[in-house]
Amino acid sequence: MVELDWIVLIGTLAAIVGYGTWKTRGSKSAEDYIKGGNSSKWWTIGLSVMATQASAITFLSTTGQAFSDGMGFVQFYFGVPIAMVIICMVFIPLYHKLKVYTAYEFLENRFDLKTRSLTAILFLIQRGLAAGITIFAPAIILSIVLGWNLVTLNIIIGVLVIIYTVSGGTKAVSVTQKQQMFVIFAGMFAAFFITLDLIPENVSFTNALDIAGASGRMEVLDFSFDLENRYTIWTGIIGGSFLALSYFGTDQSQVQRYLSGKSVKEMRWGMMFNGLLKVPMQFFILLVGIMVFVFYQFNASPLNFIDASTKKVKASEYKDEYAALDKKQQLLFDEKKTLSLNLAKSFNETDKKKLLRLDSIEKTYRAEAKYLIKRAIDADYGVEYDKLSKELTALAANPESEVYKEKSAALTKMYKDAAKDSETNDRDYMFISFILEHLPSGLIGLLLAVILSAAMSSTASEINALATITSIDLYKRNLKEEKDDAHYVKATKMFTLGWGILAIIIACFASLAENLIQLVNIIGSIFYGNVLGIFLLAFFFKHVRGNAVFTAALITQILVVIVWWIDLMPYLWLNLFGCVVVMTLAILIQSTQKKIA
Repeated sequence: MVELDWIVLIGTLAAIVGYGTWKTRGSKSAEDYIKGGNSSKWWTIGLSVMATQASAITFLSTTGQAFSDGMGFVQFYFGVPIAMVIICMVFIPLYHKLKVYTAYEFLENRFDLKTRSLTAILFLIQRGLAAGITIFAPAIILSIVLGWNLVTLNIIIGVLVIIYTVSGGTKAVSVTQKQQMFVIFAGMFAAFFITLDLIPENVSFTNALDIAGASGRMEVLDFSFDLENRYTIWTGIIGGSFLALSYFGTDQSQVQRYLSGKSVKEMRWGMMFNGLLKVPMQFFILLVGIMVFVFYQFNASPLNFIDASTKKVKASEYKDEYAALDKKQQLLFDEKKTLSLNLAKSFNETDKKKLLRLDSIEKTYRAEAKYLIKRAIDADYGVEYDKLSKELTALAANPESEVYKEKSAALTKMYKDAAKDSETNDRDYMFISFILEHLPSGLIGLLLAVILSAAMSSTASEINALATITSIDLYKRNLKEEKDDAHYVKATKMFTLGWGILAIIIACFASLAENLIQLVNIIGSIFYGNVLGIFLLAFFFKHVRGNAVFTAALITQILVVIVWWIDLMPYLWLNLFGCVVVMTLAILIQSTQKKIA
């Protein structure tokens, strides 16, 4: 990074923090601080809702997802427009009519205090973990790529968010998110068009899509009913609808965004704006990842995008094996480049099949590179892997035996697990590595500002919501004596500070999952279905009472965790599973109680 990048980066972040703090100074009442004075226009609501969801993980992981697996991930968002229509018809009018500060206030009116408190606590657990991850995601990647200290980065991101969120509350979050979304859109459009410009002149945009398609990256829709496949049109429309309905309808970090609207009409327009723009936005971000993939068909890419891990393996006893693998990768790249240029001149099925085969070989090389890195950084892993290999060789004479199959499965699992390690899994590093290596000065600073702005916008919404729930649903509701507005504003500010510090601590102790955007969605899916079911019972099943719902919710949460732990179904289906189970159990328990009575 050169001086211009630092000026762009620091100037952008300072302007956002300064503007948010100045614009919302002096929020005196709880109405102003928690609900933003009910003054937001529809475009502010729409952009704020989008910014809350569009964390740094969105840009780092989604582009990496496209690079590795293609456009299929966009199916995950197909349920969002459906959910927006239901929220506009059911949730928004009800919340507005009851003049609630939080979504969970409604549950006490409908059920009882313990059900409200349980649902609020489920939210605090889920969103508290997510807040730490949204800080950690950009921090760990920037720390490794730029050589910055991880803890320092976590603290910088967290403190910047805390400054304006504590100062101005919900309104500060909303007004800064408009600026952050502008920075995000500007950065991503710039990245897209400059990446196109870096692709050879004789390769048009259409040619680029053909090359990506030949490598299996343009398969957008999957109509299969395979439960092993995480992203199909069915998981997106059904599981995605339930996840979106839970997230946008019951998650306070989102509910708080549209409760700040001037009227029901403004809230509805804001949510429909989000519903119409969300899928195209995610499609575009994935398309940026696809263009980076095409760029690397004409420019050599490393076997692994984590430079620090590559240096470790090159300094280890496996350096010769890694060097040989690197040489094979270079020869493969030369062949792929020639085929890609041929396809750009004249698209034909023969070259397409060859390119798909070479892409499959390259994936094998990358997996082998991860395995060598894992051995280089973890001596115990190497010992265990060699031991299993020898045992398997000894059993090779009887490959049909149960012992051989068991050992073979264990060895395969170890090999695959090497790709999930925080020092080998480079999917989330691809885009930031590309930015730093190939984009011009100034734009590097802007795109780093995009990543940090996205982290700040999501984290601000999360700690703002966490503080509101803690203050209104737990503290105020259980406080015996009545206090004035100033007391609750001060209390909410203290809770905001506390949750901000806790998010920083969680970020400092977090570790990388297989893919960060999946990790956030998995955490949400474990809790959201249950919470959505509680709200649907409240809306549509008037005969079901609080005791039945409370008992059903506790049992359901345990069942969902067990199903997730044993990996019984793709995580998106947990939203539907949790929702159906809690509703079914609550209705059955209520029926049983009536018979006993």
